[in-house]
Amino acid sequence: MITRNEFVKLATATGEMQAQVFRPNVDGSFPCIIFYSEIFQITAPIARSANILAGLGFVVIVPEVFHELNPMGTVLGYDDAGKDKGNNDKWAKPLESHDSDTQAIIEFVQAQPYCTGKVGAMGVCIGGHLAFRAALNPNISGAFCLYPTDIHSNTLPCEPANDSFTRAKDITCEVVLVFGKQDPHVPVEGRQMMYMHFQAIGLNYQWLEVNAQHAFMRDEGERYDPALALEMYSKAQQFFQRTLA
Repeated sequence: MITRNEFVKLATATGEMQAQVFRPNVDGSFPCIIFYSEIFQITAPIARSANILAGLGFVVIVPEVFHELNPMGTVLGYDDAGKDKGNNDKWAKPLESHDSDTQAIIEFVQAQPYCTGKVGAMGVCIGGHLAFRAALNPNISGAFCLYPTDIHSNTLPCEPANDSFTRAKDITCEVVLVFGKQDPHVPVEGRQMMYMHFQAIGLNYQWLEVNAQHAFMRDEGERYDPALALEMYSKAQQFFQRTLA
């Protein structure tokens, strides 16, 4: 499908947030995917990923995940300065604020005539964690989490016992988790910890480990794996066509 996109501004519990909406450029309503970015916010690779998903028949909304900590429209570079700023933002924003952002996004898309009202979550890196976290919201019907960081290590700020590892027991929708075996951010020990925990609590999940490094979906840089990225888009399309039907 040919797509269109626009920026929107949403009121959240922690201030106004900008998001970019990608959707099929045809009449009708489509299921929605909240696509959570890396720490760098809405970079060109993130926008291209969102546009691919929109072309597959979804409304895709990409929020500025650290809107409270940056001027509206901020995009960080894939360099040391951008990485340092993004990581500082990651450690400064509590998960509870991400939760309220997700609720604001859901309320927005469910009020739009181009959305069916069915909403899923997808993300990469910290965005994979935020997609997993979004699955705690009962309005989320499925989450596709690509190399989600900080779940096993519980390093994101939050109230006691409100971390995503502990709260996983409260997720009722289906979740897909994809990890690169060569990803130093989620080492084998961390993956084993999550796998065993999710088994023990009865999480409805699919688990996939691939021969890839961190950020293998990002179509800039030496870690990009184009064939594997295409496979993930296909898996995500099938997953959301089923869970958001």
